[in-house]
Amino acid sequence: MTVIDPDTQATSWVSELEEDAADDMPLSTRLSIADTLTLGNATCGFMAVYFTTTGVLVPHLMGRTDGGMTRHSAATAVMLMLLASVFDLFDGLVARKLRSSAMGAELDNLSDLISFGLAPAYFVVVWGMVANDGHQHVSAVAAIVVLLAVVLRLARFSCTTVRDGIFQGMPSPMGALTIISAVLLQLPFLPTLAIIVGVAWLMVSRVEYPKPRGRLAIATLCWIFISMGCLAAWAADSPGAQRLLQAGAALQVVMAAGIPLFAAIRRVNTIRGNRREARATQLR
Repeated sequence: MTVIDPDTQATSWVSELEEDAADDMPLSTRLSIADTLTLGNATCGFMAVYFTTTGVLVPHLMGRTDGGMTRHSAATAVMLMLLASVFDLFDGLVARKLRSSAMGAELDNLSDLISFGLAPAYFVVVWGMVANDGHQHVSAVAAIVVLLAVVLRLARFSCTTVRDGIFQGMPSPMGALTIISAVLLQLPFLPTLAIIVGVAWLMVSRVEYPKPRGRLAIATLCWIFISMGCLAAWAADSPGAQRLLQAGAALQVVMAAGIPLFAAIRRVNTIRGNRREARATQLR
């Protein structure tokens, strides 16, 4: 007489079910190289929140803000957001060159929400708490506006179709870095708040921004690494680093506002040129 151990039989059934589930999993739902880069984006966003908390907020609450830890941690948090934008830039390029999984678009939106929504919004909250002329509750409201703007922008991006080569509204990576740049400029509270709210509006607007492809992608990547260098010099308290950082931050804000302006002027000129050609054709 053969005796079957119920525990062994149950374990066997579970193993068979797991093997069948693994066999049934389509290849399109398995992580690709592009997905790995996207997860790196999310990791950088979370670590930016971590350094903002442990190196900026906690020392402020404990009254220990005289050392260099606050500056070093703030620079590290911003550099992590810059690195997240590098991952975000490359995951799209890799997905176009190689294969991308069915989860790619969802992973990209979730990672962008962490790195370019939660992280900069949290940075704004902490800025309102540690700045000499800051207002904690007002900065919290501004942070909510930023977060909701990124949520709405990512949701709209997933369900709408626009002309190839453009974004409708400021891309969330550019919006996040522009908001951080506004804080690093160390302007009075109200002008900084106005820039933050203005950037949030641009992210949900219909203003067109070019997608970073070709030369523009290379220029964007170079600008990110230059910004990292400025932040590293600022963290090390190098001579002239403060002015260099503020100049870079001001340039970022100007570019974010100037790019759609030039794009709009170019589009108006194109429309006028098409009308002139149409009128010339009618006169013939």
